[in-house]
Amino acid sequence: MSDAPILSSFDPATGIARITFNRPARLNAIDVALAEGLQQAARALAQQDGLRCVVLTGAGRAFMAGGDVSGFSGQPAQTAAALNAILDGMNAAILTLRALDAPLIAGVRGAAAGAGFSLALAADLVLAEEGAQFLIAYDRIGAVPDCGASWFLPRKVGAGRAAQMMLLSRALTAAEALDWGIVAEIAPADGFDAALDALASKLAAGPTRSYAAFRRLCDGSAVTPLAAHLEAERAEFLAIAGSADFAEGVAGFLGKRRPVFTGR
Repeated sequence: MSDAPILSSFDPATGIARITFNRPARLNAIDVALAEGLQQAARALAQQDGLRCVVLTGAGRAFMAGGDVSGFSGQPAQTAAALNAILDGMNAAILTLRALDAPLIAGVRGAAAGAGFSLALAADLVLAEEGAQFLIAYDRIGAVPDCGASWFLPRKVGAGRAAQMMLLSRALTAAEALDWGIVAEIAPADGFDAALDALASKLAAGPTRSYAAFRRLCDGSAVTPLAAHLEAERAEFLAIAGSADFAEGVAGFLGKRRPVFTGR
């Protein structure tokens, strides 16, 4: 396996892309190279024709253990510069991945902590191995959430549960994360890869433009007045109504057959 901090692949036959965090000896903790690699991988996918689904995973026994704290112990100015470089890459990557016209899946083995938890929250769906653990962890180093955790978490679990995780260092098992709505499905260790492949294939075969439009509408709903949101829904619906997938979906419904979506 390559020693690059990010591994990225795309299968044109299925439209499925995979991004793997590849610092297993450090539990895939984020340093500048990993953050910059993730940003580059996300930008490349944004230019990829035929993209239908993106899967995030971690090499080894963890999804991602957050930032590489060993790099935060230097002089304050040096630490601030490193943190800024990391956040430049991570924030740009998250925004790019969330803007793709393709669903985003996080396949979580082991720990998703700190910014790793943020990336799991940024995904549309999370598949967790039954032994996975989710924790926010920033209080352990006297920091505040980054990479979108304070934006995604209250939207998914509510402000009260978000406060429990931050203020009480509450870690969630896969079962608890499923109950809280963070995780969509749980798979056993020996069936995890197959379950992740099946979920990615299912989404890649769906009306992926509709999935992306749904994400945009949900992201804007908390800050958009109802009248404006109804108009946003109208605009998205009319745009989708002109697509080949919409025509195929209607034809399939009327013909009592399963539609074949292409993302166009």
